[in-house]
Amino acid sequence: MSNLIRIIIASLFVIGTATLFWFGMWGWGILAVLVTILTWVTVFFNEKMLLAQWHLRKENMPKAELWLKKIKNFEKELVPAQHGYYHMLLGLIESQKAPLQAEKFFKKALSLGLHMDHNVALAKLSLAGIAMAKRDKRGAEKLLSEAKRADKNKLLDEQIKMMKSQMTMMDKQQFRYSR
Repeated sequence: MSNLIRIIIASLFVIGTATLFWFGMWGWGILAVLVTILTWVTVFFNEKMLLAQWHLRKENMPKAELWLKKIKNFEKELVPAQHGYYHMLLGLIESQKAPLQAEKFFKKALSLGLHMDHNVALAKLSLAGIAMAKRDKRGAEKLLSEAKRADKNKLLDEQIKMMKSQMTMMDKQQFRYSR
């Protein structure tokens, strides 16, 4: 459904809600306010993306992937601010199936733009993990330091520390095998 139709429907809900309050139907008016808010949310956030994010939080990857696949043309269906998040969600789902294939999605998400710092940190942390899998220590270290800088609220602090310890273990193993 196009955003113009959503805006028209949401505007009609606003008018209907005001009418309910005008005639003193407070109970129905409060319910209508909630429906109106929900309608306006779908103007700015695609409901398929919201459902995919909800299923990802519940760790139900197949359903999240199903909702993302329902978005046929992301450039037309999503507002430009959601393009990066769409690719990031695809990257998170792909990283569960084939981690090395997820790299293109995370890079695309970063190039399209992610507005929240913790999402930038998550994308860079995921790319660092892929770089480690490819045995690119220098790239992984660079991405880890960028992820740490982007993680201002320390939401991914544990994961960053764990990945750094894995890198030091890899270095010790390589040193042992090189002798």
